[in-house]
Amino acid sequence: MRLAFSLHLKHLFSLILLVFLLLGLPIGAVASQAAGEKRPAGQPPMRFILVHHLLCMEECPGWISAEGRITSDTPAELRKILKKIGNRKPPIVFRSEGGDVDAAYAMGRMIRKAGLETAVGGTRLKDCPADDLRCDAAIAKDGTALGNTYSDGAYCFSACPLAFAGGTSRVASQWAFIGVHQITTIYNKVRVSYRIEYKIVNGKKKEISRKEVARKSAGQSSSTKLGKKATVALTSYLKEMGVEKDLLDHMMSATPDSIKIVPPAEAIRIGLMTDMLSYSEWPGMPRCAPDAAAEAVCHSRRTVKTPVAEAPVLKAPAQNASGGASESLPKTRPMDFLLMSNGNCLEECRQWISADGDITPDTPAQLEAVLKTLGERKLPIVLQSNGGDMDAAFAMGRIIRAAGLETSIGRTQLPNCPKLDPRCKASIAKSGSTEGEVFAGRAYCLSTCTLVLMSGTPRIVGYSDIGLVRPTTSQYTKFFAYFDEMGVSAETYETMMLATSIEREKLLPSHAFKLGVINGVIPYDEEPGLHVCGPEAKESLRCPRNQKPEITPAALAN
Repeated sequence: MRLAFSLHLKHLFSLILLVFLLLGLPIGAVASQAAGEKRPAGQPPMRFILVHHLLCMEECPGWISAEGRITSDTPAELRKILKKIGNRKPPIVFRSEGGDVDAAYAMGRMIRKAGLETAVGGTRLKDCPADDLRCDAAIAKDGTALGNTYSDGAYCFSACPLAFAGGTSRVASQWAFIGVHQITTIYNKVRVSYRIEYKIVNGKKKEISRKEVARKSAGQSSSTKLGKKATVALTSYLKEMGVEKDLLDHMMSATPDSIKIVPPAEAIRIGLMTDMLSYSEWPGMPRCAPDAAAEAVCHSRRTVKTPVAEAPVLKAPAQNASGGASESLPKTRPMDFLLMSNGNCLEECRQWISADGDITPDTPAQLEAVLKTLGERKLPIVLQSNGGDMDAAFAMGRIIRAAGLETSIGRTQLPNCPKLDPRCKASIAKSGSTEGEVFAGRAYCLSTCTLVLMSGTPRIVGYSDIGLVRPTTSQYTKFFAYFDEMGVSAETYETMMLATSIEREKLLPSHAFKLGVINGVIPYDEEPGLHVCGPEAKESLRCPRNQKPEITPAALAN
């Protein structure tokens, strides 16, 4: 990149001109910066290893572990391993502090052309020590190894997300970090001397030869301001990879000596990620094909269609906040509401409303009765339900929206209750709140329960199942009106039509987020409903005065 020049003239037998040009490296010559405490300390150049999982070598296709700093030589190393694997398509699992931006562009394009998936994760090879998880001793002569992957603490920073964006499927879990910052262009100034010979023709100089005679370093300069060409290159690349240009705003919001963590929900919204791995899925696990067998080892299984009869509309007596569970435990039972607490109520006493069971015509009235007992208090509503009466679900949603309550999905477990009867009557408090625990894992909100879920402000989920069913023709107008009222994309309606009236359609959290069914993700170290403290709680770190709920995505950002 020529930035400036100057001329110096000497007379010998002919005119000799020494020209000094300041030359700069291209924008790709940028050293990655990382975030404060999370910044890795000087990674070596990226190295690629083809790894097979310890537990499923035959069923699993393996993955390419890509760890280290991206340098100008990295695309050539990637090209070598792509040539080695031939027509196989193993995912690429990145753990990198970043590096050369131009090299990251090249890698992303190679990955997309090869049709490979990408993930953020670290790789732990078999029998390697804790301080050297990819030890040389574990790698065979042919460059392959046995091992497994992990998400906790894995990262893809700086230029790494640009290479990661090349994946046809791009995934990470809530335990991994994707971070960006401003691109720093470092210009190496070089003074170049030339011997230029001229002839005088008709009184004017005419160059007849030019030869470089010396080259000397003249210092460095750097800039975080993207020039026109660099901006065009970046925006064109993001468009090519299907990533919204909003990523550029995230990049420019963080200085080179810091990092902006892009939360999973935001990464999904802008297209940097296509899905989020669940607690039972690991980086390097391939994406499920539409016709994947039930036993296939893969992530993001798009549909789980199991013929299930519509939940019957049951009449049930109204229940108060302390609820009351059926002793006979039928397969389906009407929804009840329990005022729950978790923690020592003399100190923290976090509280939520557990709503569990089938939605019946009586359920909205029961919900109103529960909320009336709480007065102005706004407790989160944690749902677990197979669905039920649609009109009742609409009514519940409008009650929740009017009250400005949070919704989430979770299964509530009372102490001393058997697994088959998690809300046993013996453990329900006769007055006040019932002590218990709540978990996102294996929880579900299916069918018309999702209509209730989408009414929350906010509405957040962890690793729980969301499901929808197809409405009848007579209900189309109601659905359109309700979706519009709740600010949810009408595309949700089209998704619901994929299933028949007696089948449930599973909705991935990433899809639910894009459509507006949910608008946030529960942090990996929290469970649904556990952030609002009861009035009895003393002030503590977990229960400060005037506490307001903290909702991810913000919880993962610096």
